Amino acid sequence: MTRTSQPTRLPADVYESAAAATLTTSRTVPQQIAHWARIGRELEMSPRVNHRAVTEVLTGTGSYDGLGEHEQAIVREEWADRATTLRSQQNYAAQFAAAGESYSEVDDDGNLIVHPAHR
Repeated sequence: MTRTSQPTRLPADVYESAAAATLTTSRTVPQQIAHWARIGRELEMSPRVNHRAVTEVLTGTGSYDGLGEHEQAIVREEWADRATTLRSQQNYAAQFAAAGESYSEVDDDGNLIVHPAHR
């Protein structure tokens, strides 16, 4: 008997990203993850993309400027994903409160909201 799939543990951020992607695609979470895995496989096997050079840039040991257009696009996408993840992990309100600092922000309607310092 041949298995068509096997259980796999995934990092929470991968699952959450796939769940978010289902809102704009017609795929389920498992289908989205499989789709991304296929894209990654094809990129690594592609003669048009130097996967090693991309990895070197992403690990800080290579030069972005030395990459071709395809590789730069891959790196920019990864950088955008990393920045989104880092921003989602920030809790600026808690950091300002812990530091006893006030801060301001703009609401959805463009109104300025000032949060005073709590001492």
